[in-house]
Parts: sequence; structure tokens; C-alpha cells
Amino acid sequence: MRPRFAGGAVDLRPEEIVRLEEDHVVLLDQRRLPDEEVEVECSSSAEVAEAIRAMVVRGAPAIGVAAAYGYALAARGGEDLDQAAEILVSARPTAVNLPWAIGQMRRADGDLAERARDLHRAEVERCRRMGEHAAGLLREGSTPLTHCNAGGLATGGYGSALGAVKAGFERGLVEHVFVDETRPLLQGGRLTAWELERAGIPASVIADSAAGSLMARGEVTHVITGADRIARNGDTANKIGTYALAVLALHHGIPFYVVAPTSTLDPEAATGADVPIEERDPAEVSERFGARNPAFDVTPAALIAAIVTEEGVHGPPFKESLPFSEGEA
Repeated sequence: MRPRFAGGAVDLRPEEIVRLEEDHVVLLDQRRLPDEEVEVECSSSAEVAEAIRAMVVRGAPAIGVAAAYGYALAARGGEDLDQAAEILVSARPTAVNLPWAIGQMRRADGDLAERARDLHRAEVERCRRMGEHAAGLLREGSTPLTHCNAGGLATGGYGSALGAVKAGFERGLVEHVFVDETRPLLQGGRLTAWELERAGIPASVIADSAAGSLMARGEVTHVITGADRIARNGDTANKIGTYALAVLALHHGIPFYVVAPTSTLDPEAATGADVPIEERDPAEVSERFGARNPAFDVTPAALIAAIVTEEGVHGPPFKESLPFSEGEA
């Protein structure tokens, strides 16, 4: 991989977040935002997998799209496709979008590059539809709180949870957004805040531990998050710290909403106990002291007021309401 400056402002068009060119996949390096807008070029499926692992690109739908492009690149380069698929799927274990996207690619006929682009376009369209559905859950003067980043950067364009915020703002329903900085890598403080700033949506970054205090003062009206994997019963895996927010929201009588595409539904996971939880390098938390660094936690379905997909708003019991299927794009 080699970085290069993208040149000019990034307006979050899907092709500028992740795209396939003739002999490489190009990714906007999310580790360098908001200070620098830099692209990384990957010339093999292994390099795409490493970019996913290193969080050059992150967010469940976006890494699925990147993996699809990596698989198409492998086909173009004459790589062993079974090996390429294995390398890409193993890059990060929790997000089900990785195996889902590779499954879509392996079943595809014809031009794999065009199939990957179709998958990308479909994910962006799902986000727009989700946003419209989720905006209907908001009211005038809403002040939602978000966790991690579930915007265009995380989805390949527009956003899931942040797409709902954008759609609500466009309808005049969102007054202000509270953005958890999201330790340890600050995806909220760096990425969500950057996206909201570019969209002209008023927002304040807060320390993760400040959320309960703001809720107690009545400053938060909704909690809206994305998801990396949703089990059949509605248990939802998302960035570490989401579970704590859901408990706080329940205590304060605040609705907790999950916004995610059907590509995030995992029919093989009966409950959250079946979701593999990625443990990342402890050095991301502390380089001096012993540390644990689970990247995700599971929010039980009982704490979730609604899950929104591109198919609509789904309420409990989620085992009956969620649209589990093959998730064709």
C-alpha cells in the first residue's frame, strides 16, 4: 500500500470513499481524518484485507464493499480466489458484512468488477431508504446522541445511523447532535464530527462518560447507533460502549434505535452469544499498562426500541419482525 494526498475536499461521494480502478482498490484513509485527506492504494486482495484490519476503512457496510472490490481485484490479477476470499473474510471477525459481501461475489456471474460496483450502489441506496424510515421516529427539536461512526465513511456513502440524523435534519426535526468521541480510536470525535461539520449539522463532541449526565439533564432525546451484526432475536453487536448507552437510555426513558442494512442481519446467529467479538491490540488502549481491547459489545434486544432497515421500522419481538433473508443486493 502507498498513501497519496487525495487533493481537494472530500465530499463523501461513494467513489471517493472506496472504489476499484484498473489494477488497484483506492480507499480514503480514515485513520488520518479529519486532519488529512489521504488515499491508500491496494494492489492485491491481501493489501485490501490489511487495510480493513488496520482500519484504513471501517464500518460494517464499508468493509463489505471494500472486500467485494478486493475480491474483484483478485480475479483481475489472477489470484487464487478461494485464498483471496479467506484472507478478506478473516480481516475482521465481528462484522457480518464481510462474509456476506464475499458470498455475493462468489455467487456472481459475469463481470465481478461490475458486480462489486452494483453491491456498493445497493448499500448506498439502502442507507438512503433507512434514513427516510428512521427520520419518521424523530420529532421536532430532537437532540440525538450517536456512538462511533455510522455515516458515509462507514457505509460507502450517506450512512446508516448518521443517515437517519441527516434525513431528520433535512426535515427540520434535528436541532443538535451529541457525538460520543468513542474510545479508544475516536471514530465519533474524528469521523462523525467531521461528517456533521461538512453537512452543516450543529453538533457537540462529548466524552463517552458524559452521556449519562446529559441524559439526566434531559438534553438527549434519542440514542441512534449503527450495527455490525444483528442476531435473529434482535441482539445487536456494535462498537464497544453501545451496550452501556442502551442501559443508560432505558434508565432515563430515552428510546434507543439501531439503524442498519439487511446485509448486517445474520441468520446464523440465534442470539448475541453467537456473535464473535473482535479483540484488538491492547496498545490501542494503553502502551504502558496491561489492557483489554474488545472492539465490540452486544446490546440485548430487550434494550432496543426499534431496529430500522431499508425495509422499514421493525419493533419487538424482532425474531418475528426483522426481514431475514439471503440479503441479495
